[in-house]
Amino acid sequence: MAERPLSPHLSIWKWGPHMAVSILHRVTGDGLALVGLGVLLWWLGAMAGGEESYATFTAVMTSPIGWIVMVGLSWAFFTHMMSGLRHFVLDIGAGYELDTNKMWSVLAPVLGILLTIAFWAVIYLK
Repeated sequence: MAERPLSPHLSIWKWGPHMAVSILHRVTGDGLALVGLGVLLWWLGAMAGGEESYATFTAVMTSPIGWIVMVGLSWAFFTHMMSGLRHFVLDIGAGYELDTNKMWSVLAPVLGILLTIAFWAVIYLK
């Protein structure tokens, strides 16, 4: 029986920022889909439920845990968006050079954090 080639195992691959940003893209997308959808549906239901329901929603969302959820969702959104733009550039055939790919892999989550800070700074300064 002939020996078939084996797929490379994880121990063979050298961990890099492009792998981390790819995993982060999936995690933030799942978080937005699950948590974001839950918050959106709760918000819509609270608006439809009347003043008491909406007061409960705003009380929870303005509590420390609510702020963590909202900041986390905005961070997930901006990080996912930056990673999505990186993937879009890769899909059109650009950015595959090693240095360029590594630079954008590192910049995508950093820009997500900076955009989250800027977003909440605009909200707080108004």
